[in-house]
Amino acid sequence: MHAQRIVDDDLATRFAGGDEECLAVVYRRFRPLVHALASRSLADRGEAEDVTQAVFLAAWSGRDGFAPERGALSAWLMGITRRKVADALAARYRRTELAEAAASMVLARAARSAADPEATIDRLLVTTELAKLSRAQRRVLSLAFYGDLSHAQIADLTGWPLGTVKSHARRGLHRLAHCLREETGTANA
Repeated sequence: MHAQRIVDDDLATRFAGGDEECLAVVYRRFRPLVHALASRSLADRGEAEDVTQAVFLAAWSGRDGFAPERGALSAWLMGITRRKVADALAARYRRTELAEAAASMVLARAARSAADPEATIDRLLVTTELAKLSRAQRRVLSLAFYGDLSHAQIADLTGWPLGTVKSHARRGLHRLAHCLREETGTANA
């Protein structure tokens, strides 16, 4: 046990000093611990992976704030993990609120325009513009809006990494909005 502490102390000192080779060792050594805490807290494999990556990026970029003489590297990493998990949970809550607000707006609009021929034209326009997106973007947006799936659920269903799903959704929505503005003549509005 004493030999392990000496190795940990040396690792912490090298990490704080900016030794890039040490970063790889720290990642291999503490990734399982960080990932386990993130997984237990978030109950979502994709989000836990994202948080794990964010922890090590934050630790490396903020290593000047780490003082090996004040505490163990593992404890410092756990503190960062707890903050990143809290950030992820807050973001999840915001996404849920936004999705619920959007769903309420869509339902209210649908109720108002059920007999409105313009609503039918709008739906046809959106369908036409969706067809112009890449296959991956169209699939992600269709699963999100028509299938009411979260990014994490889409990642599980497609087998794509969560970041890829989020990128397809973001780019697809951006392109769809741009196309719809052009089609409706509101590009300069």
